[in-house]
This record gives sequence, C-alpha cells and structure tokens, in this order.
Amino acid sequence: MLKDEQIALLKDISASIAFDERQAAVDELVMEGYVLKDGDLYELTSKGEMEVEAHAALQNAP
Repeated sequence: MLKDEQIALLKDISASIAFDERQAAVDELVMEGYVLKDGDLYELTSKGEMEVEAHAALQNAP
C-alpha cells in the first residue's frame, strides 16, 4: 500500500501538476509501475489509477 504522500503525488501527476522538487519520488513510482514516462510527460498507469481510486474509496468509507 502506498503512503499518503505517494498518493498525493499520483493525483498531482494525474492533474498535470508540476513536481520538480519531488523528482526522486516520481522516479520511484515509475520503477514500481504506477507512473509511465513518455518523453517529458508523465501519466498514471492502470495500476496507478487503481491505487488512487482505492485510496479514495477508503477515505470515503463510513
């Protein structure tokens, strides 16, 4: 399970928010298969999207 900081970073990538100061963390998410780098662009993989959705579901659970 990812840490809250990693989930926040996935959400930033999904929303195309810059993350220059967190490049090492982004690289780790790429290596773990949560993020795909295509040239200068980053996007969530299906694994990354599922993790964000699962985290949201846990946050909204009663």
